[in-house]
Amino acid sequence: MRRGQGWIVLVTALAVIFLLGGCMAYQYNRLVALNQRVKSQWAQVETVLQRRADLVPNLVEAVKGYMKHEKEVFRMITDARKKLAGARTPSEAARANEELTRALSRLLFLAENHPQLRASENFQRLQDELAGTENRIAVERRRYNLAVEEYNRTVQSFPTIYFARLFKFPLKHDYFRAEERAREAPRVRF
Repeated sequence: MRRGQGWIVLVTALAVIFLLGGCMAYQYNRLVALNQRVKSQWAQVETVLQRRADLVPNLVEAVKGYMKHEKEVFRMITDARKKLAGARTPSEAARANEELTRALSRLLFLAENHPQLRASENFQRLQDELAGTENRIAVERRRYNLAVEEYNRTVQSFPTIYFARLFKFPLKHDYFRAEERAREAPRVRF
């Protein structure tokens, strides 16, 4: 091999190594950014779920004076709120959120039977706050699920899946899904 050809081979090999290193760095940084976006969006979901959980005791206190005999509903709400606060994964949070939604639906149904409560300014304000919070939850769940979709699609595509495995990134994140029971209208029984 002539001296000039050796330099060409060396420069070509260095260029290939540099190009591969650049691709790896790009893929790694992309996976870090997508993974952080999923975590950030989950934190937003947790924030609005916490806001909801914080509003619930105020709503319960506003209703308690009118419905002292409905202790079971208050217990259900308290239990569901504790589960929501202790949820560690999107699926646990979804289950706890559905439980709290059912308990709140029952509470609001009971409130409908108490005209003096419905007329209470405190109750109306809390009900409006809760409705606004429900909308925020829906928006943040959607944003979280979009971030998860982008992450999962990217990680599971070729050749990114090899980089994800190499750098030990999660191969998928779970979506925040409503449970099957959420598709049914809530039933209130007395």
